[in-house]
Amino acid sequence: MSAALAIVIFAVAFFFIATEKANKTAVALIAAGVMAVTGLIPGSEVFFSEHEGIDWNVIFLLLGMMIIVGVVKQTGLFDYLGIWAAKKSRGKPYRLMVLLMAITAIASPILDNVTIIMLVVPVTIVVCNRLGIPAQPYLIAEILASNIGGAATLIGDPPNIIIASRAGLSFNDFLIHMTPIVIVIFGAFVLLTRVLFRKSFVYNPDRVAAVMVLQERRAITDPRLLVRCMVVLGLVIIGFCLHAVVDVEPSIVALVGAGVMLLVSGLDISDVLNEVEWPTLVFFMGLFVMVAGLSHTGVISDVGSWVVDTVGQNYFAAASALVFGSAILGAFFDNIPYTATMAPIVEGLVAQSPDPATGEALWWAFALGADFGGNGTAIAASANVVAIGLAARAGHNISFWQFTKYGIFVTILSSVMALAYVGLRYFM
Repeated sequence: MSAALAIVIFAVAFFFIATEKANKTAVALIAAGVMAVTGLIPGSEVFFSEHEGIDWNVIFLLLGMMIIVGVVKQTGLFDYLGIWAAKKSRGKPYRLMVLLMAITAIASPILDNVTIIMLVVPVTIVVCNRLGIPAQPYLIAEILASNIGGAATLIGDPPNIIIASRAGLSFNDFLIHMTPIVIVIFGAFVLLTRVLFRKSFVYNPDRVAAVMVLQERRAITDPRLLVRCMVVLGLVIIGFCLHAVVDVEPSIVALVGAGVMLLVSGLDISDVLNEVEWPTLVFFMGLFVMVAGLSHTGVISDVGSWVVDTVGQNYFAAASALVFGSAILGAFFDNIPYTATMAPIVEGLVAQSPDPATGEALWWAFALGADFGGNGTAIAASANVVAIGLAARAGHNISFWQFTKYGIFVTILSSVMALAYVGLRYFM
């Protein structure tokens, strides 16, 4: 009975979020509250559980990076980079999109896709405003590229961190097994964008000419503050890269970096905090609790167990189910809590595998499905929600279906390519 109630609450909330008939943050909060009031997820689990309820590591990572971006914004760096990107592409729409996607996809495995999205979205909005073109297609392409690129490394996408911890996989393991297929899929995606967004490519020669004569260095309003910010940001990036070595969560690195950034900037803290996307953070909290209700009542684990029982000893079928099942379920439940919930189930399946190589192949199938499922819908990954929130704040609204109609297509393509890779590399 409790499982059925959890499904109904989640489905109703998802309907209102997808159709945008109500404010998504309000819907998420109401659904989360109903889950807690009806006892589907205990109050203690909502706030204090490591595996169910609100994932504070994600919330505080986002908060810290939003503060850092808010300070960096005051230096004029985003205007500088926007003008540089516009001039480098000579205002050619497809060339500009490829440039921005390449920057996003290359940086995502190093920083993590959420962090790079928070840095690249303001730049994209600036360059699109300068060129007088709609920003939404470029932002959607960047989000999709960040989820693809982030799959390449252990720290590039949050689900990878969860999987690595559960499976005992190293940073180098991800480089060897995930990076090759990510490069191939990203190359295919770059070619695909020429077709997907062809109706959105607009070239305004007058606006381009005006941008080409600009001197981007004049966009830097506070060079001394920029130097301080770059030093702090560089240290934060190093902290992200070494967090597994020094055993410090990325959220702590981001919070410390945000505090140091506020100190060295000398800016009014109230002004910086106004740059934080508070509705996005609150939406995430509600979404985490919604998914926790499904997890706590056994809905997600039952689905996973059914899949495991169905495939039996056919381990390529199991790998196929993990790729496509994770891509589908991760697209609707947010791939972070989904991965945390499914990881023990996959671990049990791996324990039954005939040899370590087959077991490891199942982990890679799971990782690929969870990562690429993040492109499935507008709420499927943290990067999606953050970018859409930042875009709305700047006046470039991206609807649930505007994103999802592209995301579903890219998810199907990447999942098919991922399964072909798993089959050829591990089962042939």
